[in-house]
Amino acid sequence: MGFIVSCDVKVFKSLDDLSYHFAELLMNEVNSAKHLFNLVLSGGTTPKNIFNFLAINYQTKINWNMINFFWGDERCVTPDNDESNYKLAFDNLLSKVNIPVENIHRIVGEAIPEVETDRYSELIKNNVPLENGTPVFDMIMLGLGEDGHIASIFPNQLNLINSNTICAVAIHPSSNQKRITLTGKVINSSKNIVFVVTGEKKSKVAYEIISNKSNSNKYPASFIRPINGKLIWLMDQSAASLL
Repeated sequence: MGFIVSCDVKVFKSLDDLSYHFAELLMNEVNSAKHLFNLVLSGGTTPKNIFNFLAINYQTKINWNMINFFWGDERCVTPDNDESNYKLAFDNLLSKVNIPVENIHRIVGEAIPEVETDRYSELIKNNVPLENGTPVFDMIMLGLGEDGHIASIFPNQLNLINSNTICAVAIHPSSNQKRITLTGKVINSSKNIVFVVTGEKKSKVAYEIISNKSNSNKYPASFIRPINGKLIWLMDQSAASLL
């Protein structure tokens, strides 16, 4: 069976309600931090909506210049490509709020993947506090794939969950597209791990993981269990319909 994890599951009637809760959580954490707050962003439709919500409603409520922005994964594309997770965040949030350029740490998707994993790993080590050699982010935003993948850790690459590296090159199982991803060990070391999950198509995998069903250990997301941090699931009613 998958790991039995203590997690806080919150279900919302609308995407705006979910976005509001994420925004309030982020605001409280950032504004109470006594250091630069190290935040990892996700790609995907739900984060896009959250980014827009933040840009419209929290321009002045959050101390944006106190946030260091990182990414959990990136496709090996240029930053102006519509598939870029960086572009998604930049277009919908980063370009709309007051953030110092030096606080934005994108994964260089157009670089040689194996070289970029080393560079990004070093960048993280130089900017994020370490515990036993592993970076400890203040918050990591995670989406959930219909196949149970997180960041770019796919079901056929579960070895990336316990990898001792900070970043790794992953390959999408269908398109064979190369991606760069944080590893499971880094994700699990975060102080706050926040899943944002919406839509009926995610309901089955979310149910099996949260309910710790016997087959859930085939999903990378089932291995997300923070070492010392909090695990929070923010879901809409469709995604939570089987719970």
